[in-house]
Amino acid sequence: MNSRIPTDEEINLLIARALEEDIGIGDVTTDSILVDDPVREAVVTAKEPMVLCGIEIFKKVFLRLEPETQFPQNSVSDGATIPQNGEIIIVRARCSTLLKGERTALNILQRLSGIATMSRRLVEAAGPVKILDTRKTTPGLRVFEKYAVRCGGGENHRFGLFDAVLIKDNHIRAAGSITEAVARVRKKNLTHGFVEVETTNLDEVKEALSAGVDIIMLDNMETRQICEAVKTVAKQARIEVSGSMNLERVRELSSTGIDFISVGALTHSVKSMDISMNFS
Repeated sequence: MNSRIPTDEEINLLIARALEEDIGIGDVTTDSILVDDPVREAVVTAKEPMVLCGIEIFKKVFLRLEPETQFPQNSVSDGATIPQNGEIIIVRARCSTLLKGERTALNILQRLSGIATMSRRLVEAAGPVKILDTRKTTPGLRVFEKYAVRCGGGENHRFGLFDAVLIKDNHIRAAGSITEAVARVRKKNLTHGFVEVETTNLDEVKEALSAGVDIIMLDNMETRQICEAVKTVAKQARIEVSGSMNLERVRELSSTGIDFISVGALTHSVKSMDISMNFS
């Protein structure tokens, strides 16, 4: 399993693109209404319980617009639990800065906090089983979304196609069998620490086990099949389960003896958190 944090370059690029997308040639409403441009404070508040993620990126949005922006109240850190109506941070800057940066900053904070919050809920439901994310991420935002998963207590699966071997159904069809696909990977020495194979039935589980893989993924199997697979594997390989996961399903699988549950919905279907920013 692999993980990394967003670099300054990635953060700056995200902010630049997001501000350009939102402001474009200028904020016609703000630029029309403001006769002068006094310094004001705005309070950022969680409208629902959440796990925070993205607070440093949030700050950098305003600092990019106005380097003199201040944050007079020490903010909580990523990974912190925020109660409903809890104050997250105070931003002090010119009115124009607050108005122009508000939506971009909140969009990032709400999205990443939504992922972190769902990650925490799944981790708590899974018990001893580890929660993994997948590559089902928003294009261009993978490093941020996978970082949010970790802020919620989950773990990252492979970052991309380049850092781990995962033999899936179409690879197996292309090679002709699990055995042949694994043999070809071994021949190329493309192990990158482990070889994982996706399986859909017990016969494929047995074949993957015979091929000596490190992790066997049970894809879209019923609980009965998963329990049979756990007995068959008998700890000779680690077991990952995937397919249509939610909190109830994760709780059900937490005591089956598997090692990992991968949840694509963590990054492709999560609800953004409700966070407000209002002038004080």
